[in-house]
Amino acid sequence: MTGRIRVFCASSLDGFIAGEGDDLSWLPDVPEGGSDHGYGAFMATVGALLMGRGTYDVVEAFGQWPYGEKPVLVATRRPLAPPAPSVRAVEGPIEALVAQAREAAAGADVYLDGGVLIRQALEAGLIDEAIVTLIPVVLGKGHPLFAGVAGRHPLTIAAHESLPGGLVQLTLRAP
Repeated sequence: MTGRIRVFCASSLDGFIAGEGDDLSWLPDVPEGGSDHGYGAFMATVGALLMGRGTYDVVEAFGQWPYGEKPVLVATRRPLAPPAPSVRAVEGPIEALVAQAREAAAGADVYLDGGVLIRQALEAGLIDEAIVTLIPVVLGKGHPLFAGVAGRHPLTIAAHESLPGGLVQLTLRAP
């Protein structure tokens, strides 16, 4: 069985996944022992990650690599000094990148992360599911989630959930 291509991210009300300069300070802190809003259960289904270089740079700057030995494919044309042996650079069209990620995931789901890659995969019809948690803040500028895609892409809200702090989580699927 082939795993799904899935997105799990937060978005401001005006559609940004990061503020200017990769600012993530607007994201709410998860209190000690608090809910991770389904992230742990999501990651349990993931066999590999495919992320853009900008996202990789932000995650690597956190200090501690959060993905352990899970394969992480980073879409980049620049040299990469990976923090773990399971991280490797890949390049090519989105279809080829997704195919490589599916192979690395060995039948499990692929976690697609990074605004540019998400938009490319949406345009190519490759996203099976997107879990987007809306944060009640307007950023005004930043890195968009869906803005800039060519044409219309109807999605179905498969599930929705109100979370503490005024957050709303949507599970979106292509019809």
